[in-house]
Amino acid sequence: MAMQYVLIIHEVANYEAWKNVFDNAATIRKEAGELSYQVLKYDNEPNKIVHFSAWTSTADARAFFESPALVKIREEAGVKAPEFIYLDELESGVL
Repeated sequence: MAMQYVLIIHEVANYEAWKNVFDNAATIRKEAGELSYQVLKYDNEPNKIVHFSAWTSTADARAFFESPALVKIREEAGVKAPEFIYLDELESGVL
């Protein structure tokens, strides 16, 4: 079964404040279907964050990220104009 992924690129007002909200939302992310995640940053823009995560399904991810509760949480976390990219795995490997 192919994995479903979400790539989110967004700027945050303050990384530490955003990370606190992100960490506190771990339980609701897991309950919604997030299986694993990576948080990355642009090397020259410390407040430009990339959240890459594996999900049980694209539908679960969309329902979670597009919910009114998450819109409010993003606002509280200082997220500016997030870009969501929903991805279906075609292939993976280790070299």
